[in-house]
Amino acid sequence: MTTKMIPYITLDGQAEAAISFYQQVFEAQLLFKQTFGEGPADPAHPMDEATGQRIAHSLLKIGASELYIADSEPGQPLQSGNILTICLTTDDAGTAAAFFHALEEGGHVLHPLVQTYFSPAYGMVTDKYGVTFQIFTRK
Repeated sequence: MTTKMIPYITLDGQAEAAISFYQQVFEAQLLFKQTFGEGPADPAHPMDEATGQRIAHSLLKIGASELYIADSEPGQPLQSGNILTICLTTDDAGTAAAFFHALEEGGHVLHPLVQTYFSPAYGMVTDKYGVTFQIFTRK
């Protein structure tokens, strides 16, 4: 039996833009994407055109990792918090810096990318979609 834990980012109508952004930042490969409109119709719950264009599910491959991204269904409010972050780990400080600086554009730096006792380059940033990333470089 194989078990994996994969982060799942849920946004409010910004999933398509986030997918494109993460493809650029992380050179991510889009493995799957489906809109709500491409799913089976439910006559009991008809959807408008805008809802049909929202992303129901997508899968990105980033290096050896995977990331799910979707839009919430209308009427499902999102709450953002600080209980969970995504830790991007690399063995190259230059790659860490490139990730960090791309994510900070339009976002907010929580901890600048600096050398620490545990990492040659570590920082924390919340991107323009409200997702918080820890950027960690292995020694």
